[in-house]
Amino acid sequence: MVAQTLASGFLNYGYQVMLGTRDRGKLAEWQKQAGENAKIGSFEESAQFGDIIVLAAKGTAAKEVLKLAGAKNLAGKIVIDTTNPIADAPPDNGVLRFFSTLDNSLMEDLQKQVPEANLVKAFSCIGSPFMVNPGFGQKPTMFICGNNTDAKKEVSGILELFGHDVADMGGVQSARAIEPLCMLWCIPGMLNNKWHHAFKLIK
Repeated sequence: MVAQTLASGFLNYGYQVMLGTRDRGKLAEWQKQAGENAKIGSFEESAQFGDIIVLAAKGTAAKEVLKLAGAKNLAGKIVIDTTNPIADAPPDNGVLRFFSTLDNSLMEDLQKQVPEANLVKAFSCIGSPFMVNPGFGQKPTMFICGNNTDAKKEVSGILELFGHDVADMGGVQSARAIEPLCMLWCIPGMLNNKWHHAFKLIK
């Protein structure tokens, strides 16, 4: 859902998009509705195609997706990392379980896996219905981090286009704090089926 939501958002703002998948048949209906600028390919083909890559996969599958995409195809490119390290285990009283620790984030592991790519954490602290044109009374805050300043600047422009205020939290180590915001965002939904909310940093 995250991949399709963001792909449609990019298409609506005039980008060309290739959505990577293991099973093209699952995306045939999406492609039909998305129009002529929407393409479907393998993860490798998508990584070759894109100037900006969006990693939108389950946290448990993220490393494998990067492997299939190919490090050489990601070298020098911006990779928007939307992933969270959600474990394959039930929530504890509404709190998601993570397979990472507070001393090391999933993003840090992914950046080490593809060191020549410029990862930027984004879209990880809000639900997919609110990632593009969120529709709240005010712009929600999107917390980002990454090691490359130019990459974060370009991603910030995309986030602002999509209707968010951007808060740059620094290098990849800050993902240790950003990724757990997913837990906090999900608690009202898990406990009370309330999913219509977002974070706002007051300055």
